[in-house]
Amino acid sequence: MKRFVIAVCLSLPLALAGQVIVNTPLSARLTGYDIDAVLEPETHIVSGDMTAWWVNSSSIPVGDAMMHMYLNAFSSNKSTFARGGRWSPAGDDGWGWVRIESMVDAKGRDLTDSMRYVSPDDGNEYDRSVLQIVLPEPVQPGDTLWLQISFKSKLPSPIVRTGYADDFHFVAQWFPKFGVYETAGTRNRESDGWNCHQFHPNSEFYSNHSVYNVTVILPEEFVTGSGGMFMEEMNLGEGMKKVVWRAEDIVDFAWTAWPGYQVMTRKWRDVDITFLASEKGIRNADQQFEAVIYALEYLDDRVGPYPWPHLTFVDPPMSGQGAGGMEYTTLFTTSGGGLFPSFIRLPEMVTIHEFGHAYFMGIMANNEFEEPWLDEGINSYWEQRIVDDSYGDGYGLVRLPFIKMSDADQGRMNYVASPSRTISTNDLPSWMYPHGTYSMMSYSKAATWLHTLEGIITTETMDNVFREYYRRWAFRHPSGRDFITVVNDVVRSEHGNRFGEDMNWFFDQVLYGHEVCDYIVSGITSNKIRSYSGVVDGDSVTYAKRDRKSDTLYLSRVSLERPGGLILPVEVLIGFDDGSEILETWDGKAAWKDFEYTGTSKAVWARIDPDDKIDLDVNRVNNSWSSDQKFPAARRMAKKFIFLMQVMISLITI
Repeated sequence: MKRFVIAVCLSLPLALAGQVIVNTPLSARLTGYDIDAVLEPETHIVSGDMTAWWVNSSSIPVGDAMMHMYLNAFSSNKSTFARGGRWSPAGDDGWGWVRIESMVDAKGRDLTDSMRYVSPDDGNEYDRSVLQIVLPEPVQPGDTLWLQISFKSKLPSPIVRTGYADDFHFVAQWFPKFGVYETAGTRNRESDGWNCHQFHPNSEFYSNHSVYNVTVILPEEFVTGSGGMFMEEMNLGEGMKKVVWRAEDIVDFAWTAWPGYQVMTRKWRDVDITFLASEKGIRNADQQFEAVIYALEYLDDRVGPYPWPHLTFVDPPMSGQGAGGMEYTTLFTTSGGGLFPSFIRLPEMVTIHEFGHAYFMGIMANNEFEEPWLDEGINSYWEQRIVDDSYGDGYGLVRLPFIKMSDADQGRMNYVASPSRTISTNDLPSWMYPHGTYSMMSYSKAATWLHTLEGIITTETMDNVFREYYRRWAFRHPSGRDFITVVNDVVRSEHGNRFGEDMNWFFDQVLYGHEVCDYIVSGITSNKIRSYSGVVDGDSVTYAKRDRKSDTLYLSRVSLERPGGLILPVEVLIGFDDGSEILETWDGKAAWKDFEYTGTSKAVWARIDPDDKIDLDVNRVNNSWSSDQKFPAARRMAKKFIFLMQVMISLITI
């Protein structure tokens, strides 16, 4: 074994050599894959020979390896994925699978008899999406496990993230892939061990940053794209070609092949951007490139630098829309180009969202299985900020002369309109959200409370939170608790104890709790303070006295209530009949609060959260009360309802 370790140490530089994409490694590079693959378009099978390696960075020997076999989720109707009800095959040829033909270690020992499928999440005996390999001898601390694997992968149809439709192929989750071996302390883990979950309908992924050298042989008429940097394309004769890619420090490698792709390229700073789309989709290339560049500039300025010199994105054809809206760090897919009127920025929103995953799934590489909000929620928050800022005055999703709507509003409405918004906390593993609440909780609620956090601590501080989050945790697998620690440190540095000793009180409610936020202006009264009128006792007689001075003072009372269980500080703007205004603050801790004013003017209206900082408030209609205005909050909501009806009509008539 020691002799093998020396050989490994000498060969590692060779394995990492060749075209170097980044100047220095961005990650620890604990895993790597060299794959030579062949696509058979008629059978939709990818055959591969792969050398995969994993470095034991722990302090203890490791006697097994765990690998994801994602495509087996499509191999039967009893897999954990299929049981979720989101997929069934398109005929007998629609099943998907991945099979290991052979597996040997660096000493040539056959490991196929040491393989077995396990189901760590649900015990499903029919699930084949996680493979355990018992090793003939443990991998010692600092040593490297090398596996030589021959495999075949059959793509499924219809496409769900991965698969084929006619001659369109999107090849993702396609090869046996190491889980993440976590050492004690990583993501608050108590002891060392593999983190390798099954493929669930709602779950996405968790991987080490890896190095990939990939070659694909396929018919020459196919146009290709991938998450790797294009190295070369070779004509092999007889109508075949070989495409070579390399990728460094990314968490997954996916690729696509279709004869119908049109290709356009742009450059942003040192980043080469490639766009693949159908003939119809390529007509919207300018808008799509603009969206990507908006996102690059926005996140580069407010979070951290985009570290790779290449980026590819794809708008699949209509037959391949099941592959749309997915992310693989330096490759992502969008959807909807050319399908929406120009005043609806939905395709651009999808493009910005999927690119954003390069940061919060790709660079941070958090565990989407166990903490989906840490990627999807944070990414939705930034998507909404980018769309609303880049496409105009905070209303970026829809812009018409008579109606506007923000991306943040549509995300918020997904949460506040859900009848199931209180049935679970926001910190569950992706497959454990009940009653179809995964998307609402992981995307919409999480983004909504992140906007609320921004409203409380200010936008400047929120940006600094994410700059520090990037600085500390880029390429390091942070947990939700790690993110909270960054929030606490930055807020304390910039605001002292203004919001308390830390911000845990906020996360305890919005992330680890399930109460809703609702504040109400329940009423306003303004009564004259009259001069004394009544009975006065004199020395010998009792007489009535009335002071004839004019009545000029008023006692105004503004009454607030908090029927929701979630406690947040709010601002209250109160207006008087002389045009003056007073801005108050309420800590929200009590169930009700009265503000009283004595003066020559009467309080005539009040508005809780006048700047709409508290997006978590589930009913903004009751935030306003007016004695001489026709409920401005209700009028705003009515306008948005009219808008939604108009959007639905537009979509139907496209």
